[in-house]
Amino acid sequence: MRKSHPIRRVVLAGAATVSGIVLLLSLKPATDPASAQAAGGAAPPVAAQSPQGGAQAAGNGTVTGDAAQTQYGAVQVRLTVANGKITQAEAVQAPKGGQSDQITANAVPKLNQAAVAAQSASIDAVSGATYTSAGYKESLQSAIDKAKASAGSSQGSGSQGSGSQGSGSQGSGAAQARTVTGSVAQTQYGPVQVRITVSGGKITKAEAVQTPKGGQSDQVTANAVPKLNQAAVAAGSADIDAVSGATYTSAGYKESLQSALDQAGG
Repeated sequence: MRKSHPIRRVVLAGAATVSGIVLLLSLKPATDPASAQAAGGAAPPVAAQSPQGGAQAAGNGTVTGDAAQTQYGAVQVRLTVANGKITQAEAVQAPKGGQSDQITANAVPKLNQAAVAAQSASIDAVSGATYTSAGYKESLQSAIDKAKASAGSSQGSGSQGSGSQGSGSQGSGAAQARTVTGSVAQTQYGPVQVRITVSGGKITKAEAVQTPKGGQSDQVTANAVPKLNQAAVAAGSADIDAVSGATYTSAGYKESLQSALDQAGG
């Protein structure tokens, strides 16, 4: 057999080594983490999660219904509303004196609970408190109507948030309600002082912060003042009729009301 030349063996061995190195290099991954990031191949970062949901549903806060006159006195209901639901109901006015105290103490808590449970004025009258129940339901419905109106106006102004500057100025003007208190009017039976809330040039609320008190004056005031408050809002001025049986209180109310209107700019 022919022997191979030593130099030839060396050349063949070297060629085999080079081939092996080339093979190993060909098996190396095409990219490493650093090169992947440089080439934009890294996985995209997880986006931060934004809070779910937008603004809360309109219809939050406290709303007081109009006073409802009954045979035994005024009934007025105040509601606390959150996310469009009644969370609390309370009577800020209820018949007082004599047997009315016992009837009120028994009926009002039941009516409050019923209002929250029903979420409406469709509630049953409490046995033995027919007049109080009727007045409660009337004032409750008034409060619910006001809450709905407030929710509607809030949603309307919210939808105009991205509009022009003109619509923005209208929204801010409507929101600028202010409260003005008239001067104290002295009457034969005591002082009368009226506070009004004015928005958009109109009286949106009127209330007596001072009224004659003591003896028969309590009954006269309880009967007359709610009617005068309603009349002031309805008329938008101090040109309102006196309440029968409360001539002096009515006159003092109108005097203080006019003073408040003068301060509010007419």
